[in-house]
Amino acid sequence: MRKKIKKLQLLAAAAAAGALLTGCHGAQERRNFEIPEMFDTSQQYEITFWAKNDTNKTQTRIYEQAISDFQKIYPNITVNLRLYTDYGKIYNDVITNISTNTTPNVCITYPDHIATYLMGSSSVVPLDELLSDKRYGLGGSEVRFDTPTQEEIISQFLEECRLDGHYYALPYMRSTEACYVNKTYVEKLGYELPDMLTWDFIWEVSEAATAKDADGNFLVNGQNVMLPFIYKSTDNMMIQMLKQKGAGYSTEDGEIRIFNDTTKELLYTIAEHVESGAFSTFKISGYPANFLNAGQCIFAVDSTAGATWMGSNAPLSDISEDKFVEFETAVMPIPQYDPQNPQMISQGPSICIFQKDDTQEVLASWLFAQYLLTNEVQIAYARTEGYVPVTAKAQESSEYQDYLARCGEDNSAYYDVKIEASRLLLDNVEHTFVTPVFNGSASLRDAAGQMIENTAKSTRRKQKVDDAYMEELYSDVTSLYHLGEGQDNLPGGKKADLGPLPVTSVILLTALAAVWILILLYMAAGAIKKKKMSGRH
Repeated sequence: MRKKIKKLQLLAAAAAAGALLTGCHGAQERRNFEIPEMFDTSQQYEITFWAKNDTNKTQTRIYEQAISDFQKIYPNITVNLRLYTDYGKIYNDVITNISTNTTPNVCITYPDHIATYLMGSSSVVPLDELLSDKRYGLGGSEVRFDTPTQEEIISQFLEECRLDGHYYALPYMRSTEACYVNKTYVEKLGYELPDMLTWDFIWEVSEAATAKDADGNFLVNGQNVMLPFIYKSTDNMMIQMLKQKGAGYSTEDGEIRIFNDTTKELLYTIAEHVESGAFSTFKISGYPANFLNAGQCIFAVDSTAGATWMGSNAPLSDISEDKFVEFETAVMPIPQYDPQNPQMISQGPSICIFQKDDTQEVLASWLFAQYLLTNEVQIAYARTEGYVPVTAKAQESSEYQDYLARCGEDNSAYYDVKIEASRLLLDNVEHTFVTPVFNGSASLRDAAGQMIENTAKSTRRKQKVDDAYMEELYSDVTSLYHLGEGQDNLPGGKKADLGPLPVTSVILLTALAAVWILILLYMAAGAIKKKKMSGRH
């Protein structure tokens, strides 16, 4: 009996060790994908593709055309498209489907999200071997269409898809943020736009634009509404401000460093301009483009991927024609603290593929993912907004260069604001950066924006924003987003909320408890049996 109990104890110890390892590292070992010798074209494969479009029907048609063209090349592969209007919804659905092993085959997503997909699961296919495979890799001999080589993908964009030393995605499109400026109003206020916007310039002009006449109308536009400076993505705002100041955000291995004195100073500055009416956010006031186009905003910061919504002649807009105000639109990089060393974020969707039991099905998914990097798809999609193709092959093509050269020919396909937004990124790729990607990096990004949103809302509600407020804000945001330990600079020496255990840790700990229950039951049964035996004697 002692030997059996010893075995059970060893089993329990193994389960405990597994639980501890999972709790510490949170992810399983990387599961390599074994590339089949040949793609079996005699079999039929049906794959699902989850993608996002901003209610832009042109983008939808591009996806549909890409699928149609791909299926002509590979008639044994059927691609089913599922469209979303929000990346967050894709993320939530993938997380839900991982637990039931019903993930899509191909998915448009972000590296921050992939880092979470990888926790406790080997569901995302690592692409290292696939990228360089001579047969089915990029530029491979067995690929039936003109795919770019790995060297033809812009290196900065490809590196954004590397997580923990391995490629888990392909870049699909890239954008950055731009400041869309009502140049007419800037000059009306007596200012001249500099070559590079600075935060001091933005704040000064925005404050000047809050001046009103005796009737309460704003002097600059003659209207009773003016929000001089509106920022769409406050998480990007905080991240870029910290980067420009050389302040902490996070380390590559996931240590949280955002709760620092520089963050506090930035929030105080933001509160000051919220109080005066010079600054607001998308979540508080609404879409920046709507105010810009109606002459109710001077500086509207949004993605270059939203350029067709910006300006007096914007082909897309949510306001009626009679609300438009004529003005000259300037497309500029976001404001900087050091204009000689500009820093701006690189963003945009990437493509990942998911593990399936059938390696041929995964290979079919990989072939379709590659097709999304062809010139036909890259150039067509880039023309819909201020996106930039992710391959030098597409960027340097005569078709794309002709598109850029025809800037301003009309207010649809060649809308000047849209093409200038694309050029902004093309001219500043070397000035772009990305934030570290790790499990929890998506939550940290949300927390960065939430601090600005909370500070702005509290200021508007006339709450006192002081050191005590900041200490409570840091604590609340840490708890809300489960940012984990490692914030030694949290006020008051408070420890962060670790959040819930990973699912795999819960499973292993449950198994451990079950093993110990079995041990106790076994020992109890043995004791009862021994008692009965002794009673017989």
